[in-house]
Amino acid sequence: MQDTVNRIDWQKISLLPVIVQDLNSGEVLMMAYMNKEALELSLKTKTAHYFSRSKQRLWKKGESSGHTQEIDSFYIDCDNDTLLIKVIQNGVACHTGRRSCFFTELESGDIQSDVEVSSESLYGTIDTLYHTIQERKNANPDSSWTAKLLSKGDNAILKKVVEEAGEFSFAYKDNDEGEMIYEAADLTYHMLVALAAKNISPDRVKQELARRFGMSGIAEKNSRDS
Repeated sequence: MQDTVNRIDWQKISLLPVIVQDLNSGEVLMMAYMNKEALELSLKTKTAHYFSRSKQRLWKKGESSGHTQEIDSFYIDCDNDTLLIKVIQNGVACHTGRRSCFFTELESGDIQSDVEVSSESLYGTIDTLYHTIQERKNANPDSSWTAKLLSKGDNAILKKVVEEAGEFSFAYKDNDEGEMIYEAADLTYHMLVALAAKNISPDRVKQELARRFGMSGIAEKNSRDS
């Protein structure tokens, strides 16, 4: 296995592009990236592992959704810098709930396939909302509030974050439980818009929170101050 991994010049590539093809139908399901560790795990387990550029971490395909990819075979291209893997796809490959990530006709913008599985059931509300905000970057600002807000730039986005934080604070001050929940939802949405504008996945926020488990708040603050 190590000889296979060492065929790749990792100092030059760092992240290896991977084309994922359905073993039975030949359909191209998605394109992702593997670092050296992800490829080693994929070769060892025959289950697809990738490196997520948005999450900035190694991830097993289907780790949250259960829609894993069992790898049948690996093919390296003639330049040793792109990988093709043929997989048995359990469930769907795309975060939108579609079988394949390639469903939009470029010139017309027409959607070529239907959603098979609810994306919220695959990834949860926060991740689904974040991906939806990312998709709205290409939407018409006249018909999408998210697209309109993103098109206005950083100052408009940050103004809404501050505004919603203030409204949440007033609801808290008034001890209005219903308004607190409503304003917390507004604040969460606008924070996700700000993160999406900078292409920062909420998974990275979760990683930071996980890092703090077992650390006292005082110790964590002192570590930042130092």
